[in-house]
Amino acid sequence: SAYYQPSLTAEYDEDSPGGDFDFFSNLVTKWEAAARLPGDSTRQVVVRSGVVLGRGGGAIGHMLLPFRLGLGGPIGSGHQFFPWIHIGDLAGILTHALEANHVHGVLNGVAPSSATNAEFAQTLGAALGHRAFIPLPSTMVQAVFGRERAIMLLEGQKVIPRRTLATGYQYSFPELGAALKEIVA
Repeated sequence: SAYYQPSLTAEYDEDSPGGDFDFFSNLVTKWEAAARLPGDSTRQVVVRSGVVLGRGGGAIGHMLLPFRLGLGGPIGSGHQFFPWIHIGDLAGILTHALEANHVHGVLNGVAPSSATNAEFAQTLGAALGHRAFIPLPSTMVQAVFGRERAIMLLEGQKVIPRRTLATGYQYSFPELGAALKEIVA
């Protein structure tokens, strides 16, 4: 989620502060404010999603070719956290929020198992039957994506779906390996 400040050590849940440190965090704050309805008569739910992984495009679509060619690897140092969610679970959380009247407020739409970018690269490589060891240097990421977007890739955050789990949502893909195997199958 772009709402939380990038950090190699901090752990964020739905009650953690954020939303005021760069362009993307300010954008998320403005979106959430614009969506907020006045008064308390309507139950409101905000889902802050991580990187959505699914077949046929999105984040994974840009990664598959280099990994299939054996050229994939971690971005930058690889130590940054990579908050991810399978598209089926994001849809499941949204459905759960619509159907369960006790759900309200902010939910983190991320998987309960966190991974660093290096762990993600290794797991994607394994799902495709390749090693993933060729890093994408930080300077290249900044040149291709620009400074603001590069920060999101090079400086992740560990986001925990504490409230999402507390509402009773049951993940179909809580572990990265199973999620990626289903996506690339």
